[in-house]
Amino acid sequence: MDMARRTITVHHVRAVLRGAERHGVDTVPLLQAARIPPLLLGDDRARVTAPQFARLFRELYRATQDEFLGLGSAPSRPGTFAMMCHAALNCRDLGAAVERGVTFYGLFPGGPDLALTRTEHTAVLTVRTDLDQDFFLAECLVIIWHRLCNWLIGRRIPLRWAAFAHPPPPHRDEYELLFGCPVRFGAEHTGAGLAPHWLRAPLVRDEDALAAMLRRAPFDLLSRRDYGTTLAEQVRRALATALRTSPRLPSLGETAARFALSPATLRRRLAAESTSYQELKDAVRRDAAIAGLAGGREPIAELAARLGFSEDTAFHRAFRRWTGTTPGAYRYASRDGDPGQRS
Repeated sequence: MDMARRTITVHHVRAVLRGAERHGVDTVPLLQAARIPPLLLGDDRARVTAPQFARLFRELYRATQDEFLGLGSAPSRPGTFAMMCHAALNCRDLGAAVERGVTFYGLFPGGPDLALTRTEHTAVLTVRTDLDQDFFLAECLVIIWHRLCNWLIGRRIPLRWAAFAHPPPPHRDEYELLFGCPVRFGAEHTGAGLAPHWLRAPLVRDEDALAAMLRRAPFDLLSRRDYGTTLAEQVRRALATALRTSPRLPSLGETAARFALSPATLRRRLAAESTSYQELKDAVRRDAAIAGLAGGREPIAELAARLGFSEDTAFHRAFRRWTGTTPGAYRYASRDGDPGQRS
C-alpha cells in the first residue's frame, strides 16, 4: 500500500473495515469522519485518496484500540509494536533484530505467526494470520516489516519476490507496483524474500529516532515510498512528476530515451511487468483526478484541462471508465453531499 500519492482501491477500504465490523463497530461514522462516502464501497471500481485512507486507518485504530484493527484472532494492544521496536533496537545487526521481533510477537497467543528462515541464497520472512478473510493484515505486515527493516539500517532493501497464500484478488495487477518485485499467488505461505547479506547490516537508529518514527507509525511505514525498483514504478513516478508541471505527458519515445532504452524495449519490459505505457499514463491521470476532486475546489473543467483533456466530455468518459461514476458525482459524494462544493 504505497499511499504517498497513489489512490487506493475500494477492496482495501472494505478489507480494513472488516475487523471493526466483526466486532460490532458501526463503521459508517468512521467512513464519514475519514470523508469517504459510504456509497463508494458498493462499486468495485471505486478508489479513495491516500489522505482519506489514512484518516480511516486512524479512526479504526481509535475505535478498536487494536494495532491489528480487529483483523486478527486476538487484539494487539496499543504500544505492542513500540515495545517490539525498543526490544530490537540494540541488536548487533538486522538479522538479530528481526529474530528478536519474531520472538517478541510469538509471546502473544493469537498473534501473527512470523518466521525468518535463512538459506545460502535467500532470507525469507513469512507471515501467517487467522481470521484475515481479505488477507489485508498479512499483506500489511509484510510491508511494515520490510519497511521497518529499511528504516533500521537506513537503506532500501530490494525484495527479490513476494508471495501470497491466497488466490489472485481482483486488483492483482497492482501488486508488482506495490511491492516493487515479482509476485505470485497461491503460495504455501505469505512472505517475501531478500538477499541474505542484508541481515548482516548494522542498525543505524537510536532512541530519539525511534521515538520520532513511532509518533507516525504504523501508517508512516505503510505510506513511506521505499519501493520503486521496478521499471513500471520508475516510469509511473516520472509521469506523475511530469503531470505536476504540464498537462502534456511525455510520449513513449521520450520516456524511453530518458531511461536509455528503445521504445520497443520499454514496451517489452513493461509488458513483462504486466502493464503498458498507456495503462501507466491512465493510472497517473486517474489518481491525480481523484485527488483533485476529493481534496480541492478546482472547477472540474479546469481540472480536466490540467490533466491533459482537451474536452470536458473526454474527461467525464475517462473518469467513468476508471471509477464507475462521473467527476461531479464523485466530488458531490466526497463533500458529504454539500451542493455548494459541486462543480
